Amino acid sequence: MRATVIHAPHDIRVEQVPDAAVEQPTDAVVRVLRACICGSDLWAYRGEAQRQPGQRIGHEFLGVVEEAGSAVSGFRAGDLVVAPFMWSDGTCDYCAEGLHTSCPNGGFWGSVGFDGGQGEAVRVPQADGTLVKLPADAVSDDHLLTGLLALSDVMGTGHHAALGAGVRPGSTVAVVGDGAVGLCGVLAAKRLGAERIIALGRHTARTDIAKRFGATDVVAERGEAAEAAVRELTRGQGAHAVIEAVGTEQSMRTAVNITRDGGAIGYVGVPHGSGTGLDLGVMFDRNITLRGGVAPVRAYLRELLADVLDGRVDPAPVFDRTVGLDDVPAGYRAMDDRSALKVLITP
Repeated sequence: MRATVIHAPHDIRVEQVPDAAVEQPTDAVVRVLRACICGSDLWAYRGEAQRQPGQRIGHEFLGVVEEAGSAVSGFRAGDLVVAPFMWSDGTCDYCAEGLHTSCPNGGFWGSVGFDGGQGEAVRVPQADGTLVKLPADAVSDDHLLTGLLALSDVMGTGHHAALGAGVRPGSTVAVVGDGAVGLCGVLAAKRLGAERIIALGRHTARTDIAKRFGATDVVAERGEAAEAAVRELTRGQGAHAVIEAVGTEQSMRTAVNITRDGGAIGYVGVPHGSGTGLDLGVMFDRNITLRGGVAPVRAYLRELLADVLDGRVDPAPVFDRTVGLDDVPAGYRAMDDRSALKVLITP
């Protein structure tokens, strides 16, 4: 089969690799119908996250079960399914507590020796604990299928950030970051009843999506200017809830400085490039809470799936470019130079 591999920074290739196959009784093989490129994939692409030459890449996909191992009871060939960005057994203490990302039998797509999502098929370990079945008729609705793909990562991650930030009905929310996760954070905050949502971003195409998703205000400035603008919009107090969806020192510093005393930050931006910019003394003095981390998307999938199927939530607009599998390297270049927000892959 064909799959995307990374050989070195800025060296993404689509190559022939061994076919995905059942290796353990708990495995399933999924033929990929939709995949995508994540902003976090760019850290490997840029050389800021280490990968072995020839390692697979991609962690967001949905598709059709081609084969299920003898111990798989919840799925059979022909089922349409979506996979969260990590696999998990669904039976350990962490999974029972909704923290599937800490499952001792779990793992991340594209790890050494495992298939990545950006290919024609994927071997899915722990299929019963990982996959979520989708309605069969969704396969004929292109827009819906694209929205469902967002449940594999960005919509669930935005939701995790909103929960970490303590978004509640009537609250004021600020979102730092105008990437796909930040935009899904806007959508998640709106879903949870936020009254005012301030999106921080300077790219009009992206902030237009933020407004479509429920943002009431847009702040295009950065750094201290952005902090002053948010303060002005909030009577000098800051936001009750702040979503941090970038992961740099500057973005975290901005998040702390625009949080209202007694408020909370939900952080899901993958830390990269520097320190966190956290001043615990400032957070202590102002009673600011920090919650977040790697989103246990599997814990949120069924809840969010119901809203996507009913049309109450539509994350599909975060995908603004579509490529075939052969053009995945061009998709990486487009996201790297910010000419694309999030690239959809149709193998």
